[in-house]
Amino acid sequence: MSEWPEPAVDYVQAISDTKLVLGHRYAEWSLSGPSLEDDIGGASAAQEEIGHVRQLARELESQGRDLDWLNGQREPEAFSNAACLDSIEGTWTEYVASIAPADRAAWYLLDAIDRDDLDGLITKMGEDEYFHLEYHDARLETLAEDNPETVQRTLETTLPQALALIGPEAYDEDADPVFETGFTDRPIAKIRAAYIEHYRRLFDGTDVSLENVDWDQPALEDWDETRRRTGSGSISQTDVEQLRGEKNKLFTMN
Repeated sequence: MSEWPEPAVDYVQAISDTKLVLGHRYAEWSLSGPSLEDDIGGASAAQEEIGHVRQLARELESQGRDLDWLNGQREPEAFSNAACLDSIEGTWTEYVASIAPADRAAWYLLDAIDRDDLDGLITKMGEDEYFHLEYHDARLETLAEDNPETVQRTLETTLPQALALIGPEAYDEDADPVFETGFTDRPIAKIRAAYIEHYRRLFDGTDVSLENVDWDQPALEDWDETRRRTGSGSISQTDVEQLRGEKNKLFTMN
């Protein structure tokens, strides 16, 4: 397999880490939905996301990343997941308004990859993501009617954090290092524009206003290009231990 440019390895790492933590959050909340349908959907999405992570981990391992490290043998600050997944507290409404922006951002980054050797993998993941994203949008539309204040307040935090996963607006055709290598077919600036337009259209005509969302995030000077976020936040040590499955080892049969 041909070697990827180093910026592309970090780019895929952030997608994989976001999916890893996303699968964990789906599983955590899979018994907290307002209906059995929501619980089953969350459990199914968790399985699919972890399946995606395993496939991406194999690709990243072929590019020199250690498999144990990829699977969680690292400190919380070494994860490159979307910041809106670091911790989700509160109600199911806040949960949906946190995972939806992250899931869509990760898919937009994945869909932009332009490599023949990854086409089949991305197409299969896209089939799963279609249902994830349709489900999120449908639930957000319902929640915008039932609890617009909570949706709006949560999105004012989570949308800028998801935009930080995508990257800064300054990364256009002439400045995006991953696009310049030919690894993606569109620069970050175009991915951001499509992402922002989607959410503006989704909530147009609802009681949820996105006027106070800071669509300019992340500021280039504050952005960590490797972790694709601003600030020094991370998932918790408890999250890392759960991702490693450390407690499950107690039940391993010899």
